[in-house]
Amino acid sequence: MKNFRKEILVIVLTLFIAVNATSQNENSSAADSETKVEKKDKKKKRKKKKKKVKLPDIDLSHWKVTVPIANEKGKPYEVEPPEILDYASNEKLNQYMYNDSTKGALVFYAEPTSSTTRNTKYSRSELREQMIPGDNNTNWTFKQGGTMKGKLAIDEVSRDKNGKYHRIIIMQIHGRLTNEQRDLIGEDDNNAPPMLKIYWDKGKIRIKTKVLKNLKATDTQLLHEDAWGNDDGFNFEQEVGFGKFTLEVKVSEGKMVIVLNNTEYKVYENIHMRKWGIFENYFKAGNYFQTRDEGAFARVKYYSLEVKH
Repeated sequence: MKNFRKEILVIVLTLFIAVNATSQNENSSAADSETKVEKKDKKKKRKKKKKKVKLPDIDLSHWKVTVPIANEKGKPYEVEPPEILDYASNEKLNQYMYNDSTKGALVFYAEPTSSTTRNTKYSRSELREQMIPGDNNTNWTFKQGGTMKGKLAIDEVSRDKNGKYHRIIIMQIHGRLTNEQRDLIGEDDNNAPPMLKIYWDKGKIRIKTKVLKNLKATDTQLLHEDAWGNDDGFNFEQEVGFGKFTLEVKVSEGKMVIVLNNTEYKVYENIHMRKWGIFENYFKAGNYFQTRDEGAFARVKYYSLEVKH
């Protein structure tokens, strides 16, 4: 009988020990699991902290912008330095010019509106160089020279009724009359033709320049807009599509060079460039949208933009 009781006690003790060990293992596993969850949560928090806001590499202190809405005088809305530096908090402006902080880009959005600049039917969200902030009257000649370089991409653009993408002018060199030249030919503004227009055209980069119609024109005749016509244009071979690409425009006396992705070059060095030296100029960059189609739109992203003189 005593032996029987001893056996029962042994069995009970064995079961107690086994149950207790199992409970401890379960508690230990639960604790380990909780620790792992805490570690995962901490890692997630760290990752979230690591995600920084990316900003475009663009100094706007020497640019003004025009967007396709009207100001109080019914003209296209413009913002000059230093106000342009606060573009992110400008409710009117940031519909058409705003940051993509995940990509580190400055976005220019445009659509056809009734607000267009003089001598054009198209709308734009476009920067205009100002060598002296807030001043349009100080510009540069080809003899003085200059370079504009940008990294950009077409984010999105609508198609026409035939399924073809709408065109966008993404960079320009625009001519300008001095006050003396304006008065000499009896014009009521300082506008002169654009010497250079660079298009995004169905995924490729296309260049258009001005050519003098009469090579024997006098200096005074050169100042008239109708003295200049358009060349046949030039297409770079590579297709940029909707990916990032770099464009560089370099001008010097009698010469203009356009570079795509540091691999393709187009050089203009001719009598038209030399004659163009009579004008002052300024750089432009952004989204000059080339359609009036209803419902059309385009977004251009600039990751960097730099001008040197």
